[in-house]
Amino acid sequence: MPTIDTCQLTIKDYTILEVMRERHPARDETFSAILQRKISSAVVVFREDIPATVVTLSSRVAYQVNDGPAETRIVAHDEMRGLVGMLLPITNPRGLALLGLAEGQSMSIPTANGCLETLKVHEVVYQPEAARRERLKLAGGAAPGSWRLGGPVLRVVHRSDELQDKAENKVMAAFDTEFDDPGPSAA
Repeated sequence: MPTIDTCQLTIKDYTILEVMRERHPARDETFSAILQRKISSAVVVFREDIPATVVTLSSRVAYQVNDGPAETRIVAHDEMRGLVGMLLPITNPRGLALLGLAEGQSMSIPTANGCLETLKVHEVVYQPEAARRERLKLAGGAAPGSWRLGGPVLRVVHRSDELQDKAENKVMAAFDTEFDDPGPSAA
């Protein structure tokens, strides 16, 4: 089974891995080797450009370890309470290995007993970046990536002083009640 030559990471995911490497350089040798391999082989892309078939943080992924049965987990930044058995954090060698792999890709990693295990991505069931693009598309938002092509979409307001004057007039009209009480300071 071929292993990966490269992986694809969003800018956010890559930055998190870089921070992990800087803050925990003394992690166990196996984890550090996987982390270094992941960082050095990464192709970093904007979240708008990551294919929907690539595992990113918070993705739900169906994968297989060696010839075992398929498992489905959410690749998470760290362990969370209350979601036992649903998450696979990137602080775990398997979670780290899956991050950045595309459907059909695999990666072999060393185990605690010195053997190798191969993780293969069968399907990215849910990816937050793809879901975001779909929500924008359904809401009639800009096409993914178009903000970089034509610049950000801005609404130009001419003569904002006119808008401000109208708003002030409405506020003043709300307080104009024809009641002429000078208040306690007049006494």
